[in-house]
Amino acid sequence: MNKKNKPLIILTGPTAVGKTALSLRLAKAVNGEIISADSMQVYKQMDIGTAKIMPDEMQGVKHYLVDEFMPDEDFNVVKFKELALSYMEEIYAKGKIPIIVGGTGFYIQAILNDIDFTATEEDTSYRESLQQIADEKGADFLYEQLREVDEEATKTIHKNNVKRVIRALEYYHQTGNKISEHNEEQRQKESPYNFAYFVLNHNRDILYNRIEQRIDLMMAQGLLEEVTALSHAGYSKELVSMQGLGYKEIIAYLEGECTLEEAIYILKRDTRHFAKRQLTWFKREKEVIWLDKSEFNDNEDAILEKMCDILREKNIQ
Repeated sequence: MNKKNKPLIILTGPTAVGKTALSLRLAKAVNGEIISADSMQVYKQMDIGTAKIMPDEMQGVKHYLVDEFMPDEDFNVVKFKELALSYMEEIYAKGKIPIIVGGTGFYIQAILNDIDFTATEEDTSYRESLQQIADEKGADFLYEQLREVDEEATKTIHKNNVKRVIRALEYYHQTGNKISEHNEEQRQKESPYNFAYFVLNHNRDILYNRIEQRIDLMMAQGLLEEVTALSHAGYSKELVSMQGLGYKEIIAYLEGECTLEEAIYILKRDTRHFAKRQLTWFKREKEVIWLDKSEFNDNEDAILEKMCDILREKNIQ
């Protein structure tokens, strides 16, 4: 890697693995600032369900893309890339190192491989027609349309992620090419950064237990009240933000579709499935450095020391 390339640290991993606590220690160890690569923590008023780090928990470490958009504002990978690159320049100008922290793998890939999204941003009429189809005929119908033209894409895009299904269909409509092939091509691009890409992981049973404990804590902290307040404020269930884990399940309860117990059960189940999909994504990425907490006996000092050793070897510190 060309040492003239700017330094970049990535810390990711499945939900509830412990990225936030480690990221603070890492930032202080390397004189870094944190850019959130989380598609939900960017929204204001959505604190409990997103497990958002709050200002009094940041320990003086500056965070970006946390609490910057209202729940009804559009936030997507294109906006993430644009803002993250701008914030990275701010961080470099201070002589500090940007640390991208979060579990949205596509956001990370957009920065790391400098993915070009221009081809998907031109024609809004087709995008709107696809959204109308999704509204009228459901996510499953749209997903089957994608399977017909790009089956490979359906292996990495969940059927309920209507926004990404639409983007994939839109890309095929505009270019005649499969987005799965485009993404693979972009994935092979050499990164413009001197980077270290850490993936924090844990024993599956422990991780799933942590997920269940986190959701129990969210309920104790007032997730039901948070979602109720958002709903009363006029934020509808159709919004991308309100389709997030922890929100759509509670909305289903509020609308009488299930009991609260059933909503919590579904939330725990779907969050476990989400963690599994995250790990599948990271296993496909190039040049990742896996940090399994069970191999370190959950010793965060040892994990941090290992990370710092690797950063020194890469001339990133």
